[in-house]
Amino acid sequence: MSESRNRVPIIGVVRHRLAVDGQGVTTLVAFHGCTLRCRYCLNAQCLSVEGFSRTITPAELLNEVMIDNLYFLATGGGITFGGGEPAIRSKFIDAFCQMAPPEWHITLETALNVDRSHLERLLPHVHQYIIDIKDVDPEIYKRYTGLDNRRVLDNMQWLLGHDGMADRIMVRVPHIPDFNTDEDVRRTRDYLATLGITHIDEFTYQRRESSGES
Repeated sequence: MSESRNRVPIIGVVRHRLAVDGQGVTTLVAFHGCTLRCRYCLNAQCLSVEGFSRTITPAELLNEVMIDNLYFLATGGGITFGGGEPAIRSKFIDAFCQMAPPEWHITLETALNVDRSHLERLLPHVHQYIIDIKDVDPEIYKRYTGLDNRRVLDNMQWLLGHDGMADRIMVRVPHIPDFNTDEDVRRTRDYLATLGITHIDEFTYQRRESSGES
């Protein structure tokens, strides 16, 4: 794919994030576009036709974030790809990582509801996965996101089939007002434990209705 054809829309690039979405000093690159239609979407602009700030190529992004190279190297930090759903931009991320310094720590914030081919392309590059699993109950998940969660669970098990992957995954388990209960959250945590997941971030969504929800 030519550089000009690998131009994608982004919501924004946020520098100097510390201990928020990856180790060390990180720069968050938030992509436009998502596979889900969550009822309480934190970044509803990622679903709007005009919700992106600009388009960018891998080389342009590298040139922009290289300014923080010394911070990344000194702290073990790097780039966190979020969104939206960054995994659907796997060709862009693959091209970027092939050009970026190999010492940079790459983090992927994902809901995992994507075709397996995206994860296969990203596997050689991603050091840490932050996975927003929503809820393992299929009915709760579909009512909240609009999609089935079978692909999420299958992708999770596929990732965990790689040596040492459990230590590289942190799963976000939300209490979602009007959608799941404390007991539902406990069941999700119990399921993750059976998979060997030990890094879990349990929290409560702050309910915020938006015109972008469906």
